[in-house]
Amino acid sequence: MLLGSGELGKEFVIAAQRLGQTVVACDSYAGAPAMQVADACEVFHMLDGDALAAAVGKHRPDIIVPEIEAIRTERLYEFEKAGVQVVPSARAVNFTMNRKAIRDLAAKELGLKTARYFYATSYDELKQAAAKIGYPCVVKPLMSSSGKGQSLVKGPEELEHAWRYGCEGSRGDIRELIIEEFIRFDSEITLLTVTQKNGPTLFCPPIGHVQKGGDYRESFQSPHIAPEHLAEAQRMAAAVTEALTGAGLWGVEFFLSHENGVYFSELSPRPHDTGMVTLAGTQNLNEFELHLRAVLGLPIPAVTFERLGASAVVLSPVACTSAPRYEGIDRALAADPRTDVRIFGKPSARVNRRMGVVTGYAPLDGDLEALRERVKAAAAEIKVLEP
Repeated sequence: MLLGSGELGKEFVIAAQRLGQTVVACDSYAGAPAMQVADACEVFHMLDGDALAAAVGKHRPDIIVPEIEAIRTERLYEFEKAGVQVVPSARAVNFTMNRKAIRDLAAKELGLKTARYFYATSYDELKQAAAKIGYPCVVKPLMSSSGKGQSLVKGPEELEHAWRYGCEGSRGDIRELIIEEFIRFDSEITLLTVTQKNGPTLFCPPIGHVQKGGDYRESFQSPHIAPEHLAEAQRMAAAVTEALTGAGLWGVEFFLSHENGVYFSELSPRPHDTGMVTLAGTQNLNEFELHLRAVLGLPIPAVTFERLGASAVVLSPVACTSAPRYEGIDRALAADPRTDVRIFGKPSARVNRRMGVVTGYAPLDGDLEALRERVKAAAAEIKVLEP
């Protein structure tokens, strides 16, 4: 049973179907991307614990795979105690769905290097925290995804807007923000980390990415990373995933600074949006196939790096309540035979909603920057239009 049925869930369901699995896709709206390829679907508000329990009782799944943050995660402990496998574990999902829990685990219990941070449950507390941290600083909801509610605050005059925007962007029913120092980093990476039931923890080649407003815009594999920075990121990723327990693929994010080293940022206990670059065949197994194998306890002898890859998102400039039209897919595909397009099939659009992704690849000894530009140019050809 998949809880959340977005584009990442869709690719996971496709991987599961290829290994003969039966999948029930759940989300709060009908026609979600993963529902289009699943065996069955359920539509309900997943913060409603009773509705969640009813769906689980109806379908009696062997495995529950959360794909989004806004779930009544406390109920997952009950399902796990009843013998249902929760991916990667009920503990991991509860911790990582809330930035407060995961940040405190990383910084206070495991001693990982993070940005300085405070929490705020009111505008006054936010002002006090900002005065301690200084400017610029970053304000985020404790629960959000895709950069929603996140602000870079450059001065005290921007705090009130950051408070309102953070509360509006919060997912779930938590009204609390985290405020953290702005790390002057040189790059940021996602380290896809695979924990197994009967095997060692594995690491994919690091994925560089570019975000705008906290939301992924492009990713590329593999950027040049100093060996000592990569080793430190792997050490941190292994420590935090071991503490959270369970089998599956995790997207662990880090800031890299030439002067100050590696900072742990956050992690997701599931395939990561920046990891869509692995759909370009950069690895022997893409992130969704790795997640599935780990969940099922199937062997993963190794993760091998096969070729350079890049991805760039297709955003909607329009809002519509029915499925939009797309133009330019032919032009995007015509420029280079090593380019591919995925339209997610979302049943509606809003401004800046992610509607598709373009991926491309090049040989391991190829020009990564040229590849990135080629993929971004292809993505720019695709237009999302009103129906």
